[in-house]
Amino acid sequence: MEVKVPKVKVGSQGLEVSKQGLGCMGMSFLYGPPKPESDMIKLIHHALDSGVTFLDTSDAYGPYTNEILIAKALKGVSREKVQIATKFGITTKDGMTEIRGDPQYVRAACEASLKRLGIDCIDLYYAHRIDTRVPIEVTMGELKKLVQEGKIKYVGLSEASASTIRRAHAIHPLTAIQNEWSLWSRDLEDEIVPTCRELGIGIVAYSPLGRGFFSSGAHLIQNFPEGDIRKNLPMFQRENLEKNKVVFDKVTEMAARKGCTPSRLALAWVHHRGDDVCPIPGTTQIANLNQNIGALSVKLTPQDMAELESYVSADVVKGEKHALVASTWINSETPSLASWKAE
Repeated sequence: MEVKVPKVKVGSQGLEVSKQGLGCMGMSFLYGPPKPESDMIKLIHHALDSGVTFLDTSDAYGPYTNEILIAKALKGVSREKVQIATKFGITTKDGMTEIRGDPQYVRAACEASLKRLGIDCIDLYYAHRIDTRVPIEVTMGELKKLVQEGKIKYVGLSEASASTIRRAHAIHPLTAIQNEWSLWSRDLEDEIVPTCRELGIGIVAYSPLGRGFFSSGAHLIQNFPEGDIRKNLPMFQRENLEKNKVVFDKVTEMAARKGCTPSRLALAWVHHRGDDVCPIPGTTQIANLNQNIGALSVKLTPQDMAELESYVSADVVKGEKHALVASTWINSETPSLASWKAE
């Protein structure tokens, strides 16, 4: 059965996107070698034809090559038919990762992304990580100018703490927060989700399938190509994976009862967390994209939701899941504006 992907409003500032987006990182970055360009362009076209019009990228993916890929895929596509989200802030200096949120960098990064993407305006522009050396008010001040100049429409933060979100939102309204959210990554539910809902900020969920775990379970690691960063993540180490396999088995059993696949069930759980939630599962396969779209047709009762959540309590899932964001995420406090000016 073909599922029509509906539109949904993200946040309260006016952005409307497909209810499910497409994370494009794995096409070019971190999950093994870059995939064949022609295949990825076909995948993006298939997504657009299927109603998945919300594409998520970053200047860090490659770096730069993922934005260039998207530009090629969108050549000849009506600009009104697609919503592009990209990010700034993760840079490399002397071989080391550096997070930047200073105004000069923010502006330069935005203009470079516009050029690579071949567009005049970015629909949703995120701070990819929080520069803890620069007051968030300063970073947001420059983003506000870029909105006023028509270079970006809406502003977001990725992996920001609740207090950082509040401070940023006071300078210019945030449209979305992008955080990892899946059955086994639920840390944001304590503070970040309530803060977003209080302020009218949408939630974009990346890695809603647990970086692929809820698609294939423990077998996933056997298919990791050379250079796939997931090989190094704690939850995929053999001693943890053996324990986490129990979670996947329970999800698989429930999926069979519901008449769907484990990946559709896990993704449907994210969709059911609220109308203000938009997951952006990534894939490099058209078959997997179709599978993900099918999650929109899976209906879950409150009892179903509770049962799923009982499988993945904090003491059951083994291995750190936020290793890639540990330096910024929960503790992403930035200096106060007054103390920064005094330096």
